[in-house]
Amino acid sequence: MAEMTSRERVWAAINHQEPDRVPLDIGGGNSTTIVVEAYERLKEYLGINLPTREMNKAFRLARLDEQVMQQLGSDCRPLLMKGPAQWTPPPSPPGTFVDIWGITWRQATYGDNCYYWELARHPLAEADVAELDHYPWPDTNDPGYTHGLAEEARDLYENTDKAVMADPIFKSFWELGYMLRGLERFLMDLVTAPEFVVALLERLLEINVKMTGRFLDAVGPYIQVFRLADDLATQRGPLMSPHVFRQLLKPFYKRYVEFVKSKTTAKIFFHSCGNVTELLDDLIEIGVEIINPVQVSAMGDTAALKSRFGDRLTFWGAIDTQHVMPYGSPGDVEAEVRRRIHDLAPGGGYVVAAVHNIQPDVPPQNVIAMAEATRKYGIYPLNASAR
Repeated sequence: MAEMTSRERVWAAINHQEPDRVPLDIGGGNSTTIVVEAYERLKEYLGINLPTREMNKAFRLARLDEQVMQQLGSDCRPLLMKGPAQWTPPPSPPGTFVDIWGITWRQATYGDNCYYWELARHPLAEADVAELDHYPWPDTNDPGYTHGLAEEARDLYENTDKAVMADPIFKSFWELGYMLRGLERFLMDLVTAPEFVVALLERLLEINVKMTGRFLDAVGPYIQVFRLADDLATQRGPLMSPHVFRQLLKPFYKRYVEFVKSKTTAKIFFHSCGNVTELLDDLIEIGVEIINPVQVSAMGDTAALKSRFGDRLTFWGAIDTQHVMPYGSPGDVEAEVRRRIHDLAPGGGYVVAAVHNIQPDVPPQNVIAMAEATRKYGIYPLNASAR
């Protein structure tokens, strides 16, 4: 088969066709990039001396440099909404910051001088439905969010051959709900105060639709993948019963996805950590076409997932970051990639990526091994060594 461009390769795969090779995504978006410390070690290993830029402050995700992405052979590039121009973070104590939703984050340090930002204050923890009308929600008319986006999107589309993954930032329901409310309180609300859940989600839908509409008016014609993200599960299964999901949450995702699809032909990418197997039929029903990160340590047999859902979903991820990537050898990583390609790639419908963002405990050699193994075993028709 003739060599495809990255965009052609990804588009074929997510349309359940076999491209020239299995696509690879390292750095294509907020679910598939590298945490700052791991990225700095990777750059040192590759001999690249460039300052690290952040893609996401709260999760400390690196925006990979084009030189690094070229060396890795990544087929995807990110396109993110900008920040506000008319909002300034309020003062907060050292080691904390307040985001546009009024949520307070604090720095949490762990080994080797690495740190994350964790939730410190939930501004709607004690609110009732009436108080939602008076809360200082983000300004949906702020011009900063889309400033220059149309030009950036057009440049990516016309002057690169990469698949473009778009992320409007304003697209969360469950996670944003519990960040505002507190996880324990929001879980209890599902049973004890469903009217509050619905009222809050209605408000988030209104804001998300307004902001996503502005975003897609600027970038809609140029993108191939549209990213949604809400962690709905633990390692064992969904955070709420499927019945509760269908009654309270699913209608909001459905309305949002329908709106997105009215604005773009891009495929809908849904990120949820944990074992979301019980919810996949529901996500498919509302229009989700790609599932990420395919957390194999929780979801189990990838061949079974392919058999059950492979004609309706593209799997994006599946390279284990809980055990293999941090603790395995490059040979172990190669075997992992080979296994997932064997299970998930026949007939298309698979993009190789790590299970969520690559963490600081992953050696740079293993990142390189993942990329090299994708090229080695991902050639279509899949050879005997990949099968």
